[in-house]
Amino acid sequence: MIKKNQPILNILNAAIDWMILYASYFIASWMRFELLKGEMSVAQAWSLPYRQMFLSYSILMVLLFALRGFYSISKRKVRLRDEAAHVLRLSFVGVVLFTSIQYFSKAGVFFRLTYIFYYLVSVFLLVLKRMILKNVLYRLRTSGKNLKHVVVVGNGNLAKQYIDSVNNNPEFGYMIHGYVSKVKKEGLGRNLGAYEDLPEIIRNNDFDEIVVALEAHEIDFMKTIIETTEKQGIKIYVIPFYNDYLPPDPLIEEIDNVKLFSVRTTPFDDKVNAFIKRSADIVLSLLIIIITSPVMLLALIGVLLFGGKGPIIFRQERIGRNKRPFTMYKFRSMKVNSKENTGWTKDDDERKTAFGSLIRKFSIDELPQFFNVLKGDMSIVGPRPEVPHYVDQFKEEIPLYMIRHLVRPGITGWAQVNGYRGDTSIKKRIEYDIWYIEHWSVQLDISIMLRTVFGGWINNEKISR
Repeated sequence: MIKKNQPILNILNAAIDWMILYASYFIASWMRFELLKGEMSVAQAWSLPYRQMFLSYSILMVLLFALRGFYSISKRKVRLRDEAAHVLRLSFVGVVLFTSIQYFSKAGVFFRLTYIFYYLVSVFLLVLKRMILKNVLYRLRTSGKNLKHVVVVGNGNLAKQYIDSVNNNPEFGYMIHGYVSKVKKEGLGRNLGAYEDLPEIIRNNDFDEIVVALEAHEIDFMKTIIETTEKQGIKIYVIPFYNDYLPPDPLIEEIDNVKLFSVRTTPFDDKVNAFIKRSADIVLSLLIIIITSPVMLLALIGVLLFGGKGPIIFRQERIGRNKRPFTMYKFRSMKVNSKENTGWTKDDDERKTAFGSLIRKFSIDELPQFFNVLKGDMSIVGPRPEVPHYVDQFKEEIPLYMIRHLVRPGITGWAQVNGYRGDTSIKKRIEYDIWYIEHWSVQLDISIMLRTVFGGWINNEKISR
């Protein structure tokens, strides 16, 4: 019943999102002008011109959601946290663009607080709706309804990985009826026959999908399997034998009939993600510079009085995004020495001054890096940048090291909040950096920033005397 009416359910899903987006304005404006007693009455805020603006906005946002695949059937594979992240990102972009257009076009009175309320209310309701829907579907699927019936072709490690993943995530709603392979193996479920039996197996069963998980030495069977499934009109998915080398969201490009998989893509290849990341960096770095300016002034005076000879601001060449060098700023915390660009800083480093040790302990020496963020050399969250000397060394010693240079380096990062900063394992640090790059989300950045504020900015270095 659900499968038969899926197109209607998709339209209903979009319609509910539209109603939420439109109704959120009335809730937000009531909060702003009734609860907080704003400059106009609620009746004025609900007048026709404002209603028309948000009616148009809500329609455009639903169209944007649709273009981004929010209402496609394949959404059953998407986890709630990932869907919520998409809602947060697209809603942020929509509100920023809408308010910018209204501000510069002088269309109506511009109320910032109303739009902040609108963003929070609409995102909360959109995510809540998805949470409720996921819960309803989970109950249906665990009771044996709304299931996709699947057969797996293959019996190797890829087939086992897929079967285990499906069995560990019943909320996705897949029922695996067995696997097709000449050789029987334990732990894969019921063997339905050999590859040659696939046409008869499909004819005698009502499968929704075929998942092909052939190993590299079995690739010759691929053509026959695809032709068989297409004759039967059944949907087919292929797990490539190089699956373990692909990123979570690979980019596929085409030149004539040649398909190109980008083995190393990042979430920031998406223009929406890149816009959100850069916008947040600019806004937050400006705020932090303003808020911490008294602290930076005291640090500047302290380095001038107690930092010994040398410039107040320590400038050092680091390697940034796309392997491009840039000058990173810090308050000087060490004496002028010959190992500034090659020496690894240690806890008991004799080069540190007493005042430098103090500001390093509380990460105050890194505050000037927010100017690097404004310039676009760095991001607030990302892998820490290294000096050219260590980049040349580590890229030869550590596999995948250079992947971290696909994104802007950060002031703080996933490795740092998990304890890998300063004189710690570089290999573990790289593992955390690569995980961050491949799994970036708005929530992850917020989590890292909060963990940095509430503890991560105090490191384990001892204060020298």
